[in-house]
Amino acid sequence: MLDFNPRPSMAERINALVDAALIAARETTPPRTYLGASRLGHACERALQFEFAGAPKDEGADFGGQTLRIFEIGHHLEDLAIRWLRAAGLDLYTRKGNRPDGDQFGFSVAGGRIRGHVDGILAAAPAALGLRTPALWECKTMNAKNWRACVKDGVAVSKPVYAAQIAIYQAYMEPSVPGISTAPALFTAINKDTAELHHEQVAFDADLAQRMSDRAVRILQATEAGELLPRIAASRDFFECRFCAHAERCWGLAA
Repeated sequence: MLDFNPRPSMAERINALVDAALIAARETTPPRTYLGASRLGHACERALQFEFAGAPKDEGADFGGQTLRIFEIGHHLEDLAIRWLRAAGLDLYTRKGNRPDGDQFGFSVAGGRIRGHVDGILAAAPAALGLRTPALWECKTMNAKNWRACVKDGVAVSKPVYAAQIAIYQAYMEPSVPGISTAPALFTAINKDTAELHHEQVAFDADLAQRMSDRAVRILQATEAGELLPRIAASRDFFECRFCAHAERCWGLAA
């Protein structure tokens, strides 16, 4: 008897095994027990509160294998950017002592409930660049569309979450790296589609850093008090709500 049932191709079978391995590895990673500086710029405080409290994600909302592959490629591209910048003469420190086994630079405040780990600290640069040091270095990878928007409008306009992250880092790293909030940060964006590089200086935005710090405290206090912070929108059709990993929980609760 002929079997006309479709069978997974070799590529599909291999990819399924790869994705299963990535997902299994992720599931062994301990969940965060703190508010990360990289997330504080997210527009919805309730979403951040759910993340901080470790609320379960909606069914099917966790990262799949393809997304995990995208994340891993991004990490490797950042490693390449480090090598390229050092080859260009920038004295870039990514770990203490600049050793592969050194601790990552970062900060921890509020009893460890607010933390951040920076991509790097620029200690020196060729004089022709006119960069002031020490300076924060932050690197992100983007698809071509987002990269072009970043080049056109700058990180503060095109990627406000990244701008908030930079401001928080500059503020909270100042005690351990004096002067890092005085010198503009160096932001590097890598176009994942074309390998184009964009670099821009980001001056310290003290007001933004304060707003993000106040937001973090507000989330901690509300969570401790058992209070639910307001949603970003009044309708679940709002963009941030439609793609939120906690939408079912959020909209199943009273406003």
